[in-house]
Amino acid sequence: MRFEIMQLDDIDGTAVDTTVVDAASVNRIVQQAAAIGQRIYIRPAETAAR
Repeated sequence: MRFEIMQLDDIDGTAVDTTVVDAASVNRIVQQAAAIGQRIYIRPAETAAR
């Protein structure tokens, strides 16, 4: 499964950067964001229609 992770602006909460990662990378990214106080939003990435 893949997830979309958005880095949020500290002032107004708008997304300033977006990346899509695999499930194995989510924990590492959350740990890094927590360590520096970065606000992020995580949601399942949309899959392409087949």
